[in-house]
Amino acid sequence: MPTQLHGHTLLSQDDLYLFNEGSHFALHERLGAIYCQRDGVPGVHFAVWAPSARAVHVIGDFNGWQRGITTLYPQGASGLWANFFADVPVGCCYKYAIETQSGDWLEKADPCAAAAEFRPRTGSVVTDLTTYQWHDEAWMQSRRNYDVTHAPMSIYEVHLGSWMRNPDGSWLGYADAARKLADYLVAMNYTHVELLPIMEFPYDGSWGYQTVGLYAPTSRFGTPHDFMGFVDYLHQKGIGIILDWVPSHFAVDAHGLSLFDGTHLYEHSDPRQGYHPDWGSYIFNYGRHEVRSFLISSAISWIERYHIDGLRVDAVASMLYLDYSRKAGEWIPNAFGGRENIDAIVLLRRLNDQVRQHYPGVTMIAEESTAWPMVSRPTDIGGLGFAMKWDMGWMHDTLKYLSNDPVHRRFHHNNLTFRSLYSTSEQFTLALSHDEVVHGKGALLAKMPGDRWQQFANLRALYGYMYAQSGKKLLFMGGEIGQWREWSYERELDWFVLEDPMHRGVNALVRDLNHLHIVEPALHQLDFDPWGFHWIACDDADQSVVIALRRGGAGVRNVAVWCNFTPVPRHHYRIGLPHGGAWQVLLNSDDSQYGGSGMRADITVEAVPCHGMPYSALVNMPPLAVVFIAPVAE
Repeated sequence: MPTQLHGHTLLSQDDLYLFNEGSHFALHERLGAIYCQRDGVPGVHFAVWAPSARAVHVIGDFNGWQRGITTLYPQGASGLWANFFADVPVGCCYKYAIETQSGDWLEKADPCAAAAEFRPRTGSVVTDLTTYQWHDEAWMQSRRNYDVTHAPMSIYEVHLGSWMRNPDGSWLGYADAARKLADYLVAMNYTHVELLPIMEFPYDGSWGYQTVGLYAPTSRFGTPHDFMGFVDYLHQKGIGIILDWVPSHFAVDAHGLSLFDGTHLYEHSDPRQGYHPDWGSYIFNYGRHEVRSFLISSAISWIERYHIDGLRVDAVASMLYLDYSRKAGEWIPNAFGGRENIDAIVLLRRLNDQVRQHYPGVTMIAEESTAWPMVSRPTDIGGLGFAMKWDMGWMHDTLKYLSNDPVHRRFHHNNLTFRSLYSTSEQFTLALSHDEVVHGKGALLAKMPGDRWQQFANLRALYGYMYAQSGKKLLFMGGEIGQWREWSYERELDWFVLEDPMHRGVNALVRDLNHLHIVEPALHQLDFDPWGFHWIACDDADQSVVIALRRGGAGVRNVAVWCNFTPVPRHHYRIGLPHGGAWQVLLNSDDSQYGGSGMRADITVEAVPCHGMPYSALVNMPPLAVVFIAPVAE
């Protein structure tokens, strides 16, 4: 039902005060084009922030794109301009015409628009989001009790425009993508999907990371209602949705946020603070209260409007450091002479506190690539308040290790074991993301050394080792089918490779690893607890073997994992175990169904102490393989 408007504006004095104070976190309910009624007459309430403007008009389909017909009025000294106009239809396109102090006129898309025109057109679209009928009540109710700390989480990272396409090469719409993607995710036993940014952006080649519309799902794949349907459908199939969200920088396109009212409104005026040298984009002015309200409201809008289950915050390191990617003299220290961006810290903490307090079960994840302390620790003890952080160190070390020919891996054994020094310093997600398969880096399979069989075996071993480690899991699309070519946003995945049994084997292994990750609590229950992961043996560099024990809470059976990172089978290798009895193989990445050699991983348990354990087993270790074993259930 449309909002009922009393008077000429939706904006109360409290709204103005909170906005200017930086504490209004529901701007999606007040700014932009809000379809509503006044005295029973339908229309649209427009509101936009332009404090330095001399005049603001709405131009659009409904007035012939002419200035002077649909005028907004300043709301006190808040810098906001607003007005209600009857009979403005849903679906019409519009922009703001803003007169600057110099007398120039700018035509700008609505920063808080819920929808945008399809590129290359740059207008905003009036939308009534209240008419969508949700059917994910069961999911939303259960989410309130979701605790990512102890739950299984296996994430499939997707670029929606290049995961799968129509036969003619065009994009799938949100509706078709929902059906195809949900079926695939369920078949592959994934718990979550993470979408590269779908907030509106002008240039396809930015993959969505150069945004202009932080409140609008991109029109490339349909309308906001279509995106609601996408989320709704996946929820009904039991799949959680995480979105990449980019508050670190924004596109410089003239219709966007840059120089919005003729002044540096959203960005810093000094390029040493306001311009990103790596990405050619503008940096938000986190110290401006209204910008803080704008950004946090954007994040909240996706959780409230679209039932999103988590946000992965992009490029957090670039927000935290004033000297990020800058040389001496190219940055401005903070008030204390340091390089920490205090305003960005305040923003991130406020955001994470809001989500934790008001949206239980929603997961906030940081892509933070440095050793900044306590990223995933509560704000009340000095942390940034995220639920998790990507473990970039594990990714770099592991890929570096596996890129070596197996004969040389014994000289790089520390790349496997170094993670133990920091593995519980944060709550980590192990990510093999899109960043590792672009810009000439090659696909994961192409990084592996050896002949074709060994390349596949190495890739399977990589995935097995990933699932053996503590932490939640993320794999970018294409990795699960062993795609040879590196990813390109301009085409769909190379699904045809699944005609080859070796590629089908990789796909089946990822499916079974996801299943094992879910059904064996020891593999996820204590991901962030030191008790959850224990090295049984990690010092056999000469044979490139590591052995680990995964443990859960009381009553949960242990899972032991051994990894042989050479093509040489290890017969009668003794491994320590915490108790005797019969043990069974849960998964062997060298199984013939996965394209492996089919060597049996036999286990004979004896009351012989080894590796500090009271029992041990003589096992046969298949080549380039990871094997999971567990006590036979009584």
